[in-house]
Amino acid sequence: MQVKAPDRAASEPPVRTGRRHRRLWHSRTLQGLGYATPTAVFVAVLFVLPLLLVGQMSLHDWPLLAGDRGGNAPENFTDVTDSTLFWPAVRFTLLYTGIVTVVLLGLALLLALLVQESRPGTGFFRTVYFLPGALGLASASLLFWGMYSPTTGPFSRALEKLGLVDDPVSFLGTPNSALLSTVFLVVWKFAGFYMLILLVGLQRIPHELYEAARMDGASRGQIFRAITLPLLRPSLALSLLLCVTGSLLAFDQFFVLTKGGPDNSTVTVVQLIYREAFQRLNLGTAAALSIIVLAALLLLNALQFRGLRHADES
Repeated sequence: MQVKAPDRAASEPPVRTGRRHRRLWHSRTLQGLGYATPTAVFVAVLFVLPLLLVGQMSLHDWPLLAGDRGGNAPENFTDVTDSTLFWPAVRFTLLYTGIVTVVLLGLALLLALLVQESRPGTGFFRTVYFLPGALGLASASLLFWGMYSPTTGPFSRALEKLGLVDDPVSFLGTPNSALLSTVFLVVWKFAGFYMLILLVGLQRIPHELYEAARMDGASRGQIFRAITLPLLRPSLALSLLLCVTGSLLAFDQFFVLTKGGPDNSTVTVVQLIYREAFQRLNLGTAAALSIIVLAALLLLNALQFRGLRHADES
């Protein structure tokens, strides 16, 4: 007859067991704090403290070279909205955001669908499409600035050799051409990046769904509308959020290509912040405009998340 050994945990006093659980809880808490502390310090130093400083600047008369001269709220906010460039900059930024979002995400989705299936050469095309995204935006803008040159750039020379134009083309010389030229640069650079996001979403869709739809006689258009688009919604939502936010904060491409010209027709809101801070040397109005842009972005992102939530529920 085998005698069962007494359960050590059951025979251990409850007080000792409680102490062991408390020590384990404290140990895990300290370990978690150790992991979270570097990130918390990083966020506090590079985001929270600058945000608090910007909020303070927006309520004070704060010249760049003279420092804080005392509170003047709400003059900075009224000065920003009364500026002759504010509303044109807002309209242009919204126009640019709308054009870039539609063209960029449409092209990215098309590229993702083209390289969705694994075929010979698919890896090569995926790399080629994504390669422009590895180049910095400022560097790409400088590259296109040289290519857009009417005298030495290859684009204008190619059009002349093809007989499409008689004179050199000034791609950045008019408001419409400057806008479209900048949109072309941004689409060229970021189409591969958003293609990669959408491609990941496409590859997560089970192939069994496509096979079942084909067996039922569904066409490609019906499969795309009934299967691909609904199941690709999270990736599309992420791409839309990133694209809209990045376009509203556009700066590098216009600063390098157009400098806000011609005739201030391509001034974005972020360029206006730069002008207030480093050309007019007024950090107070620049900070007030930054607060306005931040509030608009938070509101827009909240509306996007709410719309996506309602779409998922329906």
